Amino acid sequence: MAMVLWLLFSPFLFLSVSANTQITDNPADELVAALNANRTAHKSSALTDNPGLACIALQYIKAYQGDCKAVGEAKKPADSEFAETFAPNCGVEASTLSPITGRLLGCQSKYVEPSEAFSMLMKNEKSLEILYNKNHTEVGAGVTGSDGGGPYFWCVLFSNGKHNSSFVAQDGVAKISRPGCFSGANDECSGANDLSRLHHMWLYTVTAFVAAGYAFGI
Repeated sequence: MAMVLWLLFSPFLFLSVSANTQITDNPADELVAALNANRTAHKSSALTDNPGLACIALQYIKAYQGDCKAVGEAKKPADSEFAETFAPNCGVEASTLSPITGRLLGCQSKYVEPSEAFSMLMKNEKSLEILYNKNHTEVGAGVTGSDGGGPYFWCVLFSNGKHNSSFVAQDGVAKISRPGCFSGANDECSGANDLSRLHHMWLYTVTAFVAAGYAFGI
């Protein structure tokens, strides 16, 4: 059953990131930093940000083709798409795919900052269980809008793969895919600025709108 969420920023769920943490101008990187900060505060280990897995998270979003309601209905792409579609689109070797141990997916009518996206994704006890699961070793996040604007999707995939041997890109670097951003690529993602710019344009063109969104741990 779909769950519509009024978007409320919960500051106790978003912990500040250490000044020693290197974050690029990329909302997906910022989301992963927030996830790891909250894991370590909860006595769980920080996860490796795997760009191959993150690229697949972005492809996972694109499988919804901009249909926010499909997220609300808790639908998800077939597992076969990971090897048949997502990995090839990212240049990731299918033989290096590891099990997905958790998924978080959210959709908003407007662009929000990563801290607010994190709060949206942490919608209930199941989401927190996914976040703090001790079986995870790697994480990857993707974010993108649709059709040059909203809705905006945020996706986090978790895996128990081994560092440097899971979700390995054929040429050593996962394929950059626009529109959208994914974490771990050391990419000053122009898509991040594009998302913010489109959000501000949207604010000027729409005079009144009630922001509602969907978030699910799958």
